[in-house]
Amino acid sequence: MYEQIKLPYGYDALEPAIDTLTMETHHGKHHAAYTKNFNDAAEKAGVADKPVEEVLANLDAVSDEALRKALRNNGGGFYNHNLYFQTISPDGARVPEGKLAAAIDEAFGSFDALKEKLASLAAGQFGSGWSFLSVDRDGKLYATASPNQDNPISEGTGRTPIACVDVWEHAYYLKYKNLRPDYIKAYMGLIDWKIVGENYEKAIG
Repeated sequence: MYEQIKLPYGYDALEPAIDTLTMETHHGKHHAAYTKNFNDAAEKAGVADKPVEEVLANLDAVSDEALRKALRNNGGGFYNHNLYFQTISPDGARVPEGKLAAAIDEAFGSFDALKEKLASLAAGQFGSGWSFLSVDRDGKLYATASPNQDNPISEGTGRTPIACVDVWEHAYYLKYKNLRPDYIKAYMGLIDWKIVGENYEKAIG
């Protein structure tokens, strides 16, 4: 059974950047629904025993079009939201260190340049979607955007997302209304780069 991430902090802990009601709705309702629907679809498709990454990387193996769509949307929603909530913290490390810091400098020139790139991709995503920081098997980093609940795994890139920015309206509209860039700026200040660094090292083995 796929399990929704349990937050190590309260729904009010990210105030004022992300308000309590948004957290209650986003984690307690939206993410819970993606988790339930993904479990249901995976059970019907006979893939509930596989890691979510494997399911998303092999969607073409599911012959039933409706089930494949359900797995893509709900599996993506489940995976993306687990990553989203895992990598933010009220008191986390606000700058990367070690191998991740070196990889960021190599790929983007500087940490500030990476943040600008992720924010720009998120702000420019038409409609619902995400921006992702992902890594390939050689440790090279990429900043990209994906629509809906897609991600670099379901898109077949072979890369592993290690951080993300959610720009579905449910992530910010209650507080920020149509001011998406203001939400993105606030969210970027919540990313715990120690956790992102752990994700990076795990992905490259």
